[in-house]
Amino acid sequence: MPSHTAAARLRDPGPAAPPPEPDLRHHGDAEVRGADAGLTDLAVNVRTGTPPAWLKARIAASLDGLAAYPDGRVARRAVAARHGLPTERVLLTSGAAEAFVLLARALPARRPVVVHPQFTEPEAALRDAGHEVGRVLLDARDGFRLDPAAVPEDADLVVVGNPTNPTSVLHPAEALASLVRPGRTLVVDEAFMDAVPGERAALAGRTDLPGLVVLRSLTKTWGLAGLRIGYVLAAPDTVAALERAQPLWPVSSPALAAAEACCTPRALAEAAAAAEAIAGDRDHLLARLGEFRQIRTAGPAAGPFVLIRLPDADRVRAALRDRGFAVRRGDTFPGLGPDWLRLAVRDRATTDRFVTALGEVLGQGGRGRTPP
Repeated sequence: MPSHTAAARLRDPGPAAPPPEPDLRHHGDAEVRGADAGLTDLAVNVRTGTPPAWLKARIAASLDGLAAYPDGRVARRAVAARHGLPTERVLLTSGAAEAFVLLARALPARRPVVVHPQFTEPEAALRDAGHEVGRVLLDARDGFRLDPAAVPEDADLVVVGNPTNPTSVLHPAEALASLVRPGRTLVVDEAFMDAVPGERAALAGRTDLPGLVVLRSLTKTWGLAGLRIGYVLAAPDTVAALERAQPLWPVSSPALAAAEACCTPRALAEAAAAAEAIAGDRDHLLARLGEFRQIRTAGPAAGPFVLIRLPDADRVRAALRDRGFAVRRGDTFPGLGPDWLRLAVRDRATTDRFVTALGEVLGQGGRGRTPP
């Protein structure tokens, strides 16, 4: 018979194994590929019903010039004018994702820090470039709000999203501006800022913050994920350093035509109207989610998606697939875990269909949600 000490050793499993490292290369499009392509897509944050017919016509018209090498000067001027900046502060990129790679390769950084949970490509790009990356993990109990004091003083490259994917939290502009330090590059990913009514809290166009780099994407609001077009707004020396790291002709002629078209007054007015509509549809989604006692929502949400927490979320996600809905798993974002899901904001009819399916999966459509 084992002694009491030996029995105690058998009962003690020792230190718990660390949780698995999140898959930084997993993105929402993986949820809707292949055999499941017919699913109603709540996993990808691209606005539905896009690109609009007028934008497709502009892109199609550019095809007659495919024999010539791309010339980005006109599109670059259009982006600069849209933000009230000189052209030397603009760099066009093959989507915002390329910009993260350029930043990781072209800018010196001794202590890069990424604020999580957020889009994982910035950290993946920094790691691929040989950097050791620090993480600042925001707390769900505080609504994933940024505390500037949590960022290490010696961090010389800081990356933060605004509004942040996947939390949908919009950080105040003054909180982000307070992160500026001598010798520090502050990268603010504003890929979803044009989906925020009035683009409140935007730093794009600011030239008074040394070291500020703002990234924008045209793929989300305009449905151009397959075309790849985004841009960087930064000081001229930073833009020049990133441009030297780019291959020749990095942005195709059709993508350049799209960039120019999306900066016109007509396009900006359409994007502003879409942002207002998204805000209304998001309120409807949040109200319907509030019918479920098990669900907690992060926020307040400001982007075209919401982050929710519920028990056994992975099983729920699989059951929703069986009912025709794809949602984004949350455990691949540092700072989250298996109880989190991200939902894209869709029109109210789609939301109502989704909520019906969700009620079936959860076994209740019950009201009386308890407060967080």
